[in-house]
Amino acid sequence: MWACLLSVTLFLSGKTNDRINHWKSDTSRMEFLLGGVAAVISNVVCNPLDVVKIRMQLQGELLARGEYTVHYKNVFHAFYAIGKADGVLALQRGLVSSSAHQFILNAIRLGAFHFAEDRGWTTDETGNHTSLPKSALISSVAGGIGAIAGSPFYLVKTQMQSYSNSEIAVGHQTKHLGTFSAFKQIYGEHGLKGLWRGTNSAVPRMAVASAAQLTSYDLFKRHLNESKVLSNDHSINSFVASVLSSLVTLIVKAPFDVVSTRIYNQGVDAQGKGLLYSGVVDCFVKIATKEGFFGLYKGAGAAYLRLGPHIIISLVVWDWLRLLYDTGK
Repeated sequence: MWACLLSVTLFLSGKTNDRINHWKSDTSRMEFLLGGVAAVISNVVCNPLDVVKIRMQLQGELLARGEYTVHYKNVFHAFYAIGKADGVLALQRGLVSSSAHQFILNAIRLGAFHFAEDRGWTTDETGNHTSLPKSALISSVAGGIGAIAGSPFYLVKTQMQSYSNSEIAVGHQTKHLGTFSAFKQIYGEHGLKGLWRGTNSAVPRMAVASAAQLTSYDLFKRHLNESKVLSNDHSINSFVASVLSSLVTLIVKAPFDVVSTRIYNQGVDAQGKGLLYSGVVDCFVKIATKEGFFGLYKGAGAAYLRLGPHIIISLVVWDWLRLLYDTGK
């Protein structure tokens, strides 16, 4: 990770050859690259929390409280249980597919959002204030496109992260030896369509999350920078804005996240149809009916402990890389 960060730093600061400097001059391409790199750096740090989140979201699937064994009592107990039963390295399970998904997803959504932001597409008629409708629409579309593009990697990372020793197993169990062998297995059984299974849940999940995250972050950051109520330092304002944005995102995203995890992880028949859920609406209804409203917020604690740092690190690093790039141009 540090080698990757050093390479990017040298790349952005101008200590590269003429060919790379020529590539750097294409601002639109750089915006997509910076968004992806920032997300990957964040993902390496936060992946263990993603493993814990997935396990807790699948625990007690379609069962009422008291009808299932609680393997993971809370986030900290989950870390202990996974480390004990599966080994410490299991906390980084699915890292390759997860990082690839994060790069594709965020290269598109962060890059596209800043591309639009630079051209004034997210502001009102005066050009001085963020337009909530415009910002929400652009970030939703960008998030949806990113979700579609990265869906195969999200499918594999979800199945790999949910797989565990039988004594703490939750949800449907699918064993994969690695990312590429998983692609080969899924493609061999269900074809190209099988690799994009679950995309119908990923698009609303990321559209909603992107609208909430990027719009709230932009609103908070602009307000803090203009009002200077906390600091004149833009980096401090960016950090605070990312913290506030992560809270907004969690509240809006959590139910869609649980549904997406369930749909991606469920078993399928020979035709590739889900054994538990026929679609997003069916999944929402079944969870709310059998597990109650709070079933849609399972793993919310782990989700925030992951989402908070992930958003904070990715957005702050994103801003830092953009500043470094602008300085080195």
